[in-house]
Amino acid sequence: MNIGDTVAAVATAPGVGAVSLIRVSGPEAIQISAKAFRCKSGLESQPERYAVLGKVLNADGVVLDEVLATVFKGPRSFTGEDVVEFACHGGVLVTRRVLERLLECGARSAEPGEFSHRAFENGKLDLTQAEAIMDLISAQTDMAMRAAHEQLQGKLGDQSEALRENLLGVVAHVEAYIDFPEEDIDPDTGAAMLKRVDEVQEGIKKMLSTAEQGRILREGVRTVICGEPNVGKSSLLNGLLGYERAIVSDVEGTTRDTVEEVINVKGIPVRLIDTAGVRESSDQIEQQGIVRSEKQIEMADLILEVVDGSKAGKRLLNEEQIQGRHHILIINKTDLGQDDVWAGSGGVRISCQQENGLDGLADAISDELLLSESTWGGHAMAINARHQDCLKKATVALNNAREALELQTGVEFAAIDLREALDSIGEIAGRVDTEEILGEIFGSFCIGK
Repeated sequence: MNIGDTVAAVATAPGVGAVSLIRVSGPEAIQISAKAFRCKSGLESQPERYAVLGKVLNADGVVLDEVLATVFKGPRSFTGEDVVEFACHGGVLVTRRVLERLLECGARSAEPGEFSHRAFENGKLDLTQAEAIMDLISAQTDMAMRAAHEQLQGKLGDQSEALRENLLGVVAHVEAYIDFPEEDIDPDTGAAMLKRVDEVQEGIKKMLSTAEQGRILREGVRTVICGEPNVGKSSLLNGLLGYERAIVSDVEGTTRDTVEEVINVKGIPVRLIDTAGVRESSDQIEQQGIVRSEKQIEMADLILEVVDGSKAGKRLLNEEQIQGRHHILIINKTDLGQDDVWAGSGGVRISCQQENGLDGLADAISDELLLSESTWGGHAMAINARHQDCLKKATVALNNAREALELQTGVEFAAIDLREALDSIGEIAGRVDTEEILGEIFGSFCIGK
C-alpha cells in the first residue's frame, strides 16, 4: 500500500441499487477525476462540498453515465487528502465502467480499508475510531450501534490516551533520575511514585472489565439450543426468529448440522445455534452432527436445554455439566399436556406449536444474562480483543515495574518495564506504529471504506 498514490473504489455495497458511490482520494484526485468528468465550468473550479451535475466520458468521448460529483479538499475530508465522490446510477455494469475509466485516467484500485488507513495516517482517526467504523457497519442491535458511535467519537481513544499521559509522567521522572544523576533529581520511588502506578493500573482494570461486554456486543451471546431428538429445538429457533429458518419434521434426526442466526434481546445480539438431537445412533452422518452438538455445548455462553414436556423423558445434561454455567431448562409442547415427571421442575414452559411462552423465554434469557441498561450502564463503551491484549501486556509490565520500584536499587529495571507498559497502552490508539498491527486491522475492512 503506497499512501502517496491516488486511489479509487466503489464505496457502496455490490449489487443493483438506485445510486452507487465511487470515491477517489489522493494528491491527484481532482486532476484525475477531471480527465473523465465533464461539466459546464470544469471540475477543478468547483467549490468544495457542492454537488455538480456532469457526465463521465470514456477515452473516445462516449458518455458512460450522468453523475453528481462532489469535491472535498484536504485536509477537510474523511481521508485528510483531496477527495472526489461520484454518485452514479446504481447498475453493476455502469458502476464498473465509471470505475474503470477513473483507473484509466491514473488512479490505482484501492485495497481493503485503504481510505480509513489514509484517514489514520493523516491524523483524522486513531486506531480505535478506525475499528469503530467496522463495528458500526456490523452492529446488529441498538446497544452495539451506540457503543460503536461512542468509540467513533474518540471516547475509548481518549481513555487510553489519558492513561498513557499519566504513565508518561512516571516514565519521564524515572528516566530523568537515571540519565541525570548529577542533577540530584528525587527518585520518588516511595509512596508517591507507587500511587501513580496504581492509578494507571486501576484505569486499566476498569477498561479490562468491559472486555466481555465488548465481545458480546460484537459477536453476540453464543446460545446453544440442545436436547434429545424431536423435542422442538428447530421449532424453538424458528419461533424466536419469527420465520421458518430450520426444517421442522416429526422424523427424528432431521437436523444433522448446526444452524446459526442472531436475535435481539434487550438490545444485545444473541447468537442462536440449533444443534442436532443427541442420542445413540449408528448413522455416521448423524453421529458427526451429534459430535458437533457436544462441541457447541462446551463452547456456549448460554445453554437452552429443550425437553418434551408431554412425555416422561429425561434431561440431556446433568447437574455437573451445567454447574456454574448460564443454563435455562425449556419444557416444550405444553399444548399436549404435561407429564407428571416435569411437575416439580423449574424452567420455562412454552408451546412452539401455539407460539405460547416465547416472550417469557426472552425475559428469562435477559434475566439469566443480566442484560439490562442498569447492569450494562447508560453508555456501552467496550474494548475489543486487541485492546484487551494490549492492556494485559501493560498490566504485566506495570506489576514488574512496581516490584522494581519498591527496591531502591531497581530503578533501571523499572524504567524498562514502564516503557514497555507505555508502548502497550500506546498501541491501543496507534501511538506506537507497527505495520503488523495496521495490516491486521485495515485488512478486515471492505474495499471502498
